[in-house]
Amino acid sequence: MHDARMNEVNKGEADDAPFGTDASIDPGPTTHADLPPETPIEMPIQDFGALPVVQVDHEQPLRSLVLRRAFLIVGSFLCGLLAAQEMFTPLQSDGVDLIDAGFFVLFFGLFAWIAFGFLNAVAGFFVMLARGPMVPGPAMKLSLPTARTAVLMPIYNEDVHAVFRRLRLMSESVAAIGASDKFDFFILSDSGEDALAREHIAFRQFRSESASAVYYRRRALNVARKPGNIGDWVRRFGGGYDHMIVLDADSLMSGAAMSRLATAMEARPGIGLIQTVPALLNGRTMFARWHQFAAALYGPVGSAGLRWWSGTEATFWGHNAIVRCRAFAESCGLPALDEDVLLGGHIMSHDMVEAALLRRRGWAVHLVMLSDGTYEEYPPTMIDHAIRDRRWCQGNLQHLRLLHTRGLHWISRLQLVMGASAYLTSPLWLLLIFAGVFEQVRADFDGFLLISSGWLLTLTLIFLFGPKVVALLALSLDDALLKSLGGWRKVLRGVAVEILISIVTAPVTMLTQTMAIVSILRGRHSGWSPQRRETEGLLFGEVLRYYRWHLALGALLVAGIVAGVDGSIWTLPVAAGLLLAPATAWLSSRASVGDWLVRHGMLLSPADSTRFDTPPEDEAALTLQPAVA
Repeated sequence: MHDARMNEVNKGEADDAPFGTDASIDPGPTTHADLPPETPIEMPIQDFGALPVVQVDHEQPLRSLVLRRAFLIVGSFLCGLLAAQEMFTPLQSDGVDLIDAGFFVLFFGLFAWIAFGFLNAVAGFFVMLARGPMVPGPAMKLSLPTARTAVLMPIYNEDVHAVFRRLRLMSESVAAIGASDKFDFFILSDSGEDALAREHIAFRQFRSESASAVYYRRRALNVARKPGNIGDWVRRFGGGYDHMIVLDADSLMSGAAMSRLATAMEARPGIGLIQTVPALLNGRTMFARWHQFAAALYGPVGSAGLRWWSGTEATFWGHNAIVRCRAFAESCGLPALDEDVLLGGHIMSHDMVEAALLRRRGWAVHLVMLSDGTYEEYPPTMIDHAIRDRRWCQGNLQHLRLLHTRGLHWISRLQLVMGASAYLTSPLWLLLIFAGVFEQVRADFDGFLLISSGWLLTLTLIFLFGPKVVALLALSLDDALLKSLGGWRKVLRGVAVEILISIVTAPVTMLTQTMAIVSILRGRHSGWSPQRRETEGLLFGEVLRYYRWHLALGALLVAGIVAGVDGSIWTLPVAAGLLLAPATAWLSSRASVGDWLVRHGMLLSPADSTRFDTPPEDEAALTLQPAVA
């Protein structure tokens, strides 16, 4: 196996000839020879208005899950109620009206939201404290699956060289554990016609070198985007495979991780889907390295908490997961929503809906934490992230139209609401800022102060920054992670930089998401453009155009402060973040800045030193976490 570092996957630094550059290979047309014989399976469109027939003898959730969920939901509710009541106290001094009541509801909802995140992190910390940094799996050597699994790589106008390097690394990793006959690779293209030749050349070369079977299919009509792409494969070929591992174009998984997932599915026939927690890798810009560092440091605690209370009702992130083909086919045929109503059309954020539909038919859905072997990349700039986030925003808001679906588990409904709330909090936060200033201005007596006590401000800071503190406490339990992050001194320096970036960018994200929601409510669709996964930096003119409305709002807030508007001084941090938006986006898009930070011991991550192609004897030490905590 080639000695290729993970963060060199997209750089082309290995000795291999780049895919798609061998002119001696005739691309030819896409033919039946590029695909296996069809093995159709029925995938009926689901009726959201009818109760499904549940025939699966699925795993029963732990009784303790009720108490776990009560801790989070009731705890968040009580924290929000207590904080809102304290905030409401000064508003009662001159009587209560509908505006005051609206302010109370706004503050309650937003405070309960941050309380939920804090309590989830606390729960995750105690799970790690009791069981170690990783929940221990059964002591077993790596065993190979007996069933066949398809590895699906959907692509849409991607960098061909980068995609096929990832595929080659995965194929070689599968071969290293002796499982090439158990995993077939499918490249499922939705790319335009001009990309066909490049993709087909790369496919032919990859197929000639891979020990696994490799297939390629390009759809001429991109109906329903990625879910339509996957659905087309399931209907045509799903009957020939027990499981499918679904990837994104920037995903990477080791052969050991794939094998663990497949054997777990074989051992537990009631499981419909197992979602892994992928680590971030290959970040070079300051923006990508910031998220890579944050995910490595804060992610374990958050994931442990999420896994602790989700049980058999976990969610699906659309990639780096294994799915039972039969379960998916019978449960996940997605209908198109009415086009003539708001948030209509094909379901965009399909993954969470598919997890809910699997659970609706009785299949268990689990989240697992593997110690290694599952990775993805992050957008390189704030603008690229915002473009992707715009699509997710529209898809998650669509979930509100699906809450009436009959037969959904109540946790599935909660997760759909949480997905939409992740975006709705932005306009609510912006509304709360203006409502706070308005309440201060309209107060009809001197000495009115909206924040009535220091303890509420302290509690707010605890809930906002508490998850970071909890993650640092959990880091003391994981010597390996601490070492990969550079030791305590470099970790603390990285945290200081990360907090500063988070404070500066939070108002930018607030307005960006608010504008996205306004655009969606006006009926504008997000479109489907290829993702930019690498860049050396953005042009300053580009960021000025993109963030012109952020500058305008920031200037408006500063004008209010200068004019002495009562209560406007509290908006200063928001105004500063908005005014700095172009400079922040431009600076964070530079790979040179990311490299400088790493050289000076900041924003380090395990991906900077971890090798993807670990020897087979080391891969055998990987264990799959128990599906239920």
